[in-house]
Amino acid sequence: MDQPPWAEGIDLSRPSPARVYDYLLGGGHNFASDRALAEQMLAVEPDARRWAAANRSFLGRAVEALLDVGVRQFIDLGAGIPTVGNVHDIALGATSDARVVYVDVDQVAVSHSRHLVADVADRVGVVQADLRSPRGVLGDPVTQRLIDFSRPVGILMVAVLHFVPDSDDPGAVLAAYRDAVPTGSGLVISHMSYPARMTDEVKQTVKTYSSSAAPLTFRTQPEVEALFAGWWLADPGVVPVLEWRPPASGDGGAPDIPGLVGVGIKA
Repeated sequence: MDQPPWAEGIDLSRPSPARVYDYLLGGGHNFASDRALAEQMLAVEPDARRWAAANRSFLGRAVEALLDVGVRQFIDLGAGIPTVGNVHDIALGATSDARVVYVDVDQVAVSHSRHLVADVADRVGVVQADLRSPRGVLGDPVTQRLIDFSRPVGILMVAVLHFVPDSDDPGAVLAAYRDAVPTGSGLVISHMSYPARMTDEVKQTVKTYSSSAAPLTFRTQPEVEALFAGWWLADPGVVPVLEWRPPASGDGGAPDIPGLVGVGIKA
């Protein structure tokens, strides 16, 4: 496969969750291994593209909701590649004083992201770190340069916590981020939940994805609600992705998208 200069020395034969997601969104920042895995998923679940699009649409609505309550700074954890419907375009489109830090552990996603945001590097930064290490994320020089922790911060965990198993104590990880930001900050979560029909085909897709890209941990609605401990849940609470403040035009997605979402405010 073609290897761009910024990806020198990186093994592109193994698919990446960030790049698979980019492909499902219709982005162009993916490689043959990512496309192959995505096509396997689509063969079993043709609505996978709608799932990705609905999740991305929720991200946009959630960022706009936080902007409406005065949040101007965002830390996007497990951000992947900021291509289609990215956070900094939404935030900077609303206010020039917005600041965004993208965080991902994937070296290719980070390298590519730095390339994509080079023209707004005074307001947008990229950090290579594991979101499960809040001290490393929050103490990184890029984060420290761009984020003022005396002012509200939006913590975004969109389509990423299902890659954090219970053994890594996601509740403790979230508590560390919550304790680092002031009153008025926001937490945005979208999370894979159990499909309405857990068919043998869906089970095989999950198995294939988990072995090829990253293990998946499905969580129930009460388990996702528990991730918001210490945050006030904004209306309508933790709900299926298409039900969180849907746009007037509708999302046009599949009716049973297996994703739960919510937005919390630190009060």
